[in-house]
This record gives sequence, structure tokens and C-alpha cells, in this order.
Amino acid sequence: GSLKKNNVYVIVISEDMGLRELLLETGILKEEEGAVGLNYSISPNLVHTDTLKKAYIKGSFLGSGSVSNPEKAYHLEFVVNSLELAEELKELINSYGLTSKVIARKNSHIVYLKEGEQIVDILSIIGAYNSLFEFENVRIVKDMRNNVNRLVNCETANLSKTVNAAVRQVESIKLIEKEIGLGRLSKPLRDIAELRIEYPDESLKELGEMLNPPVGKSGVNHRLRKIEKIADELRKGGL
Repeated sequence: GSLKKNNVYVIVISEDMGLRELLLETGILKEEEGAVGLNYSISPNLVHTDTLKKAYIKGSFLGSGSVSNPEKAYHLEFVVNSLELAEELKELINSYGLTSKVIARKNSHIVYLKEGEQIVDILSIIGAYNSLFEFENVRIVKDMRNNVNRLVNCETANLSKTVNAAVRQVESIKLIEKEIGLGRLSKPLRDIAELRIEYPDESLKELGEMLNPPVGKSGVNHRLRKIEKIADELRKGGL
């Protein structure tokens, strides 16, 4: 048959080919007191060694697993038809130090992982190394892009804060000049006020270096804060 334009091959195993024995052997069916029924748990004999555990997770992924496009979101899931099996598969996966969770979706239960590093780990467990390398490449580029964006946003925010502070300082100095004159300020405040008016785009560090004797960034900041306080008092009519 054909599904989404891809060829789909179906293997049919009939009763006379030993289907019942195969289903019992693989733990899909269980036999109790002569009756055969569906087995909704993981048979211990299928997962009693590390190799078998990995093989079971691999088989589960091949049968019911999928990974979303990592460019969009980190999400790997197994679709399971019972809560009991979902919980047991979750415990089996989490025995490798992972933190998969279970949610209900329509008539199924989903065992899922949402962390990039953990998805890489499970791809390694099931031996899907080509997919692992592709996933890691996308993850590295994505993380790098996020870091660059974070840095740019941070720089932009800092720049905005600096520009806004400088504008506020210049406005305060002009207000003092208009209301009482800069001559009423102490010499240290007057010196920095005159420099700030003359060099509105310079950083606090650069303004401090222009003073004689030079003053550090925190010293300049302290003086400009005093100037803003005086301007605030003038706005309130307190001077």
C-alpha cells in the first residue's frame, strides 16, 4: 500500500506460521489458567538485561515513537494503548536517568520527553546515531542563535537604559541652569554638569576621565544622581 506517497510494506504472519507462539514469546499476549489474553504490561523476561532493555525501548520507538522537528520544538514520544504499559515504559526509560512523563491523548497514553539533552540520550540508547547527529547539529545552531539573540537583547536594553539616563541627566542640568543657574552648584557638581551638557553621548567612565583630577565611574554616577535630586526638588518647588 501507499501512505503519504511512501511505500508501506506489510508482513502478514498467519496462525499456521506460529502466530500464537510469537505473540506469547514477545509478551503481547499472556496465558493464564489456560486462557489467552492481551498483556498490558512489560514481561520481565523481555527486559532483564541492559541489552534487552535497550532493545525493548528501540522496538517501542520503531513501533510507536516519533520525534518532532527540533527546529520547532524538542519533543519525542511513544504512543501506548494502556496506562499500565505507559507507566512501565516510562519507568524503563527513566531507569537511564531520564525524566519522561505520561499524558493521556484521546484513546491513547503518551510517554514523552521534552528536553533536548534527554532526547539525544534516548536516541543514543536506541542506536539512532545518524538522527542523533542531525538533532545535535540543529540543537547547537538553535542554542547559539538563542544566545546571540539574548546577548543582542541584553545589549539593546543596556544601551536604552544608558541613553535614557543621559537624556534625563541633561534635562535635569538644563532645568537647574534655567531655574537657579549652575553657579549655585558646588564645584564638583558644576564641573560634571558642564561636561555632561557638552558631551551628552559619552559614558560615565569617559566623563570621569575628563575631570581634573579624574574621577571613577561610581563617583561620576554619585554626582549626577545628586544633580537629578536637586532637579527633582526644583520640579516640586522645594528649592
